Amino acid sequence: MSALPKPPGAAPDAPVAPRPALRVRSMRADDLDAVMAIESAVYPFPWTRGNFADSLKAGYDAWVFKAAEGASGELLGYAVVMWIPDEVHLLNLSVDGAMHGRGIGRAMLDWLMRDGRRRGARGMMLEVRPSNHAAIALYRNAGFAQIGVRRRYYPAPHGAREDAWVMFREFDDE
Repeated sequence: MSALPKPPGAAPDAPVAPRPALRVRSMRADDLDAVMAIESAVYPFPWTRGNFADSLKAGYDAWVFKAAEGASGELLGYAVVMWIPDEVHLLNLSVDGAMHGRGIGRAMLDWLMRDGRRRGARGMMLEVRPSNHAAIALYRNAGFAQIGVRRRYYPAPHGAREDAWVMFREFDDE
């Protein structure tokens, strides 16, 4: 197995903490209260409950992530992906704000990429706000590269709009 080249702007090599072990299952309608609590707390312009319900109804892959160990059973994060014929489009990946900085987002992203690769996707695409530096660092360190810009994609304060960076990661034969 060959190592992936370091993407432009990736952080220098540093000791890597072990990824947290997660339990993953399909999101259900009865998860939406917990999902909305996280969504509303971590985004200034969150998805609505209707966005999540519509995603479930449309058959998008929606996942909830919990700690593999411990009895809390609390939701650590969630993700929604949409399949395009030969790739997966990451629509939402969110981690409970109290759990930021613990490798949970990366563990979730790694799981989503493995699942997509296993199911035949050639890669993963996503959009991210240029102002979301933590997410951009996560995606770059996971091998994503910017491939485009969607102008005025996201709502922003005072009725303004913010561009989205379109990023893509091709899956290899890892």
